Amino acid sequence: MQLANTIDKYKHFRYMLFRRRDELSIPYKLCLAFAFACLTGLSAQIRIPLPFTPVPVTGQVLAVLLSGVSLGGCYGGLSQVFYIGLGVVGIPWFSGAGSGLSHIAGITGGYLVGFVPSALVIGWLTDRYDFIRRFHFQLLLMAVGVSIIYIFGSFQLAVIMRVGFWETIKLAVFPFIPVDLIKAAVAACISASILPKKVVSV
Repeated sequence: MQLANTIDKYKHFRYMLFRRRDELSIPYKLCLAFAFACLTGLSAQIRIPLPFTPVPVTGQVLAVLLSGVSLGGCYGGLSQVFYIGLGVVGIPWFSGAGSGLSHIAGITGGYLVGFVPSALVIGWLTDRYDFIRRFHFQLLLMAVGVSIIYIFGSFQLAVIMRVGFWETIKLAVFPFIPVDLIKAAVAACISASILPKKVVSV
């Protein structure tokens, strides 16, 4: 009985937490978006170069996926706009403590651009449909979010390096699938545990 009461209290807490999120004023929501931009910048400093591709493994993807779940589509996407925009104007929080427009215009810039629609789609679908809040659907949604990042990243890499489809896949997608599947699974575990299982209506 006590365990059941504890579970019920937890379910009520997470429902009220997300209801409170939606009731926040715009300045508070902007602050949360900036906080997730900072989290993305911090995770970008986890950087592992690979010898067979110009694209390194970084920790940003996990932060991007969670920004959509935690903030919703609009502010999740906005958090990544903050991350990109502030990095361009000089905050050194791109991968390798970098900053500037060259990071967006370079080989890996497409991945950064893809962060915005990835967070937006994840947040919008999670907020709109309650069935997506269960673990297996969250895992599928996180994989979709990663795929969106791949599409933008591989397209820009192909244009800049002038390589064909299969060479692009080998350089921009295949090396990262195992690690990103782990990130997607971790994000799905976190999101499924914190999300209320019914849509919050204000």
